[in-house]
Amino acid sequence: VFPLALLMTIAGFWNARRTATVVRIDVPIANLPASLEGFSIAQISDVHVGLTIKSHYLQRIVNRVILLKADMVAITGDLVDGPVKSLGPHITPLLDLQSAYGTFFVTGNHEYYSGAHGWIDKLRSMGIQVLMNEHVVIHHATDSQDGDSATVVVAGVADFSAHHFDESHRSDPHGAMADAPEHAHVKLLLAHQPRSASAAADAGFDLQLSGHTHGGQFWPWGYFVRFQQPFTAGLNKLNRLWVYTSRGTGYWGPPKRFGAPSEITHLRLVRA
Repeated sequence: VFPLALLMTIAGFWNARRTATVVRIDVPIANLPASLEGFSIAQISDVHVGLTIKSHYLQRIVNRVILLKADMVAITGDLVDGPVKSLGPHITPLLDLQSAYGTFFVTGNHEYYSGAHGWIDKLRSMGIQVLMNEHVVIHHATDSQDGDSATVVVAGVADFSAHHFDESHRSDPHGAMADAPEHAHVKLLLAHQPRSASAAADAGFDLQLSGHTHGGQFWPWGYFVRFQQPFTAGLNKLNRLWVYTSRGTGYWGPPKRFGAPSEITHLRLVRA
């Protein structure tokens, strides 16, 4: 038993400390215009910069994301585990992120443990678009002969549990969609926890990107995640809504991952 436990510990440590691999996912969208075929999103989630994850670890992640040449970057919460004063310098690699439409961030539960207001201000000062129950509209240039642009709504909500820390941050997918173009070609929601999916489906989103679960992080915890969250990992569907749940790009707690490898997700929109 001891040799097996030791082997699992070594493997878990290696899996946690290595740079996350790229997972490539095609998401089929009904009535997707030709100009949005291949529109790509690089997602990182649950990095947990903190006691054992510092700037050099994050820099390796950022370097790998840059190589994807994505149209946009999404950070779906739990970026940090500590206050801005001590960890602010360790997120500076995010300044190197490059994409056509920029980097978007939504809060996770750990931001609220770490002083969410300070982190929101910090990230905005770095040019990262923090979406707090709101959206932006991307007009993606088309290559078609008619010269029109395709419209993508990129919305974000505060963490599902944010109202326990600040009532004004109560997660609101419907509010995030308010005044969005009704006929937008794609409506994307960034929401840290998969359990935002029911409200997101009701609000009319096509795709939700989430994290939080870590895919269980190490066996057998993946079996227990489903008691709190509707999805544990990967691409799933709720009615007309696609939900992609990242296994996370870093780790929480001791450096250990077993049976749930970390990931940088490269999602492409394709015609259904």
